[in-house]
Amino acid sequence: MRPVRMLAVTTVAALALAGCGDEPSSTPKAGEKITGTVTVLAAASLTESFTAIGRDFEAAHPGVKVTFSFGASSTLATQIVNGAPADVFASASPTNMKQVTDANLATAPTVFAKNQLVIAVPKGNKAQIKTIDDLARPSVKVALCAAQVPCGAAATKALAAANVKVTPVTLEADVKAALTKVRLGEVDAALVYRTDAQAASADVEAIEFPASAQAVNDYPIVVVAKAPNLAGATAFVGYVLSDRARPVLARAGFQNP
Repeated sequence: MRPVRMLAVTTVAALALAGCGDEPSSTPKAGEKITGTVTVLAAASLTESFTAIGRDFEAAHPGVKVTFSFGASSTLATQIVNGAPADVFASASPTNMKQVTDANLATAPTVFAKNQLVIAVPKGNKAQIKTIDDLARPSVKVALCAAQVPCGAAATKALAAANVKVTPVTLEADVKAALTKVRLGEVDAALVYRTDAQAASADVEAIEFPASAQAVNDYPIVVVAKAPNLAGATAFVGYVLSDRARPVLARAGFQNP
């Protein structure tokens, strides 16, 4: 009977292995060549750092093309929920990422960076803004992001923590739009991410304020369910989470997760 038992066990094991081999894997196999286009929808504040990371990723995978759509995380999340094709989603807020995961369009996002607000003022700081309290002066024109946008939600939280009431002259669709108002001199100040102020340092000055520590944003990234280029999406997310991308994010002003 012993040989029969051994044969049965061997047969079951072989069938199990065969079944495993038929399952598609979301992780590229060692040595597997990544091809095609990887479509990444990412928060506007990631524009400079992800553009650089995209170039590095393409260099590491010849023949692969990374295309980006940058914008407000809330807008991008809505686009994905409404069926916009995407391989990867990188949000400036877990709240907007939750829109996608709640729709069963992604699972298990990973936080890869953090970002913090600063007060951005035009070079020369004509309004002489020194602290967050100065934004409450009636003569100071302030731009904020809209409340549904991550930088707007962070600004609301930071202003509450500082116990400062600000009446903005404009509410912008994303952090880049708010920063543009400063760069053009249309407002005296805006609450933007440290990374965006750093990227625009030729035109703006950044003023740190303690209450911003109460409104630090987590940035999650995820492979979108049914990604057209699953292998490429998985590889790109892995690259962003790797030590190869961390220096790029750090130079841009992002904090480690």
